[in-house]
Formats: sequence, C-alpha cells, structure tokens
Amino acid sequence: MLGRINHIAIAVPDLAAATTTYRDVLGAAVSQVQTLPEHGVRVVFVNLPNSKVELLEPFDGNSPIAAFLEKNPSGGMHHICYEVEDIIAARDSLKAAGARVLGDGEPKIGAHGRPVLFLHPKDFCGTLVELEES
Repeated sequence: MLGRINHIAIAVPDLAAATTTYRDVLGAAVSQVQTLPEHGVRVVFVNLPNSKVELLEPFDGNSPIAAFLEKNPSGGMHHICYEVEDIIAARDSLKAAGARVLGDGEPKIGAHGRPVLFLHPKDFCGTLVELEES
C-alpha cells in the first residue's frame, strides 16, 4: 500500500526564521510560502534529493498546529507523509483493519494539489500519518 515518503513535516513557531535556517545555514533549496487556510497552516517545502521536509506554522489560533506548538513551543516533528496510489482504496483498507481516519474521512486537497488524509497517531506508533495520492 505505502509508496515512498513524500515529506516529513516539522511544526515551527516562526516560518520565516525556520526558512532562513534551512536556506542560509543548511544550504537547502526552499520553496515559496503557501498559505492553506483550509488546513490552518502556512508552509514551505525544503527540497531534498530523496524527499522533502515541510515546515509549517499556524495560519491562525484555530490551527491544529497552534495546539501542537502550545505543547511544543520550540516546534518539532509533526507528521510523516507517505504516498499511496489510490487514496480511497487505502482509506477503505485501513478502516477495515481498524485504523482511524481523522476528520470526516474524506480526502482534502493538500499543498501539492493532490488528495490527502490523516490517520490517528495512536494507531501508528504515536506518529501522525498523512497519506497523499501519488
């Protein structure tokens, strides 16, 4: 079911500062900022040869990332995103196996313009998992 790792997401309290660190200190290529109000975040992608790192900050106080940063004020790893060929088939298979899909269970369009779903961290070794249709 799982394809390659699409990205690892890191929640940050200051997207501009995090972008500067990755770009200027680590020498990475960093995308332009994308604002995704439907997900409650602003993001950039650090482009690596084998994957990406997503840096995300809350769009507003209602963002799930704001709650994450309240518990982790310096930021930290938020989720890992795996690619799947068919997100509906993956969702249905996971639900049949007892996994919990967050939200209403219907895919939403993510930062890459593709359907995404999130899976409950308690079902996956304490890690929030995002699935993105490839």
